[in-house]
Amino acid sequence: MKKTVLLGALTAAAFAAGAASAATLDDVKARGKLNCGINTGLVGFASPDANGRWEGFDVAVCRAVAGAVLGDQEAVDFVNLTGKTRFTALASGEIDLLSRNTTWTFSRDVDLKFEFVGVNYYDGQGFIVPKELGVSSAKDLDGATVCIQTGTTTELNLADFFRANNMSYEPVPIETAAEARQQYLAGACDTYTTDASGLAAQRAAFETPDDHVILPEIISKEPLGPLVRHGDPEWGDIARWTLNALVAAEELGITSANIDELLNGTESPEINRLLGTEGNLGEMLGLEADWAVNAIKAGGNYGEIFARYLGESTPVGLARGLNAQWQDGGLLYAPPFR
Repeated sequence: MKKTVLLGALTAAAFAAGAASAATLDDVKARGKLNCGINTGLVGFASPDANGRWEGFDVAVCRAVAGAVLGDQEAVDFVNLTGKTRFTALASGEIDLLSRNTTWTFSRDVDLKFEFVGVNYYDGQGFIVPKELGVSSAKDLDGATVCIQTGTTTELNLADFFRANNMSYEPVPIETAAEARQQYLAGACDTYTTDASGLAAQRAAFETPDDHVILPEIISKEPLGPLVRHGDPEWGDIARWTLNALVAAEELGITSANIDELLNGTESPEINRLLGTEGNLGEMLGLEADWAVNAIKAGGNYGEIFARYLGESTPVGLARGLNAQWQDGGLLYAPPFR
């Protein structure tokens, strides 16, 4: 009798879990839109163009997922979120995906019950100062006033760094990148600290970028990536493998320029599986066979997206560094599509 009850309970739990796993996918399909959380405005990562269309490195992930799920990269409602509001929006279901330069940490993954689906930018925390301050190292900042975004990992990193180096500082709390830029340029703080990529993005928007120096110290590891809620493994798989598809496409030489030609068939089984001309990967995800094709067509492969929004020819001016493919000495590595 106990065995029968136990099996019944397990079956009910399995059924409930199966129903829950498809919830977000079903909601997105029924709505016809992906609700995606992004920054309130950070050049290179998320900012509106001249026509008000949101563009950027993190925005491209949203568009790729919309392409994979709905076949339309424009089928996205963007929700602008601060460091404080982003997690509440995800937990409450206001958004389906958070793609907002967010660091993967233990507590966010385990305690806040979120699931990071990968890393789309390997970063670290740094400092920017006015050149006229004459500072060449973060270790020269004893007693400095520091602009810092609340609700971020940078707060703890900053405290740890100054404590480890027996230095003091006065925090100047801010909530958005725009406020940080305004306060820093107004002289409300001696230095501003955030992810080094964010500092480069901020400096690119200054009237006189060369008057400001990003100090050489990187004081933390900041693996940034998109995330979803716990408890919906099917949706997590979709977001994870969409990001992997962008990374794999670069490694395999699939670009926005040649993808249509490759759809005619290639000698590479992995390319064929990724593009859906062979195998049934789309079916496994509950998506169409061309899910990855639509994801890649949304903005190109990972390398194309990086070059367009963050690369050395952009105002942000970032080298690939750790974000190069693994064959080129970087950390980017997509699991096999098989």
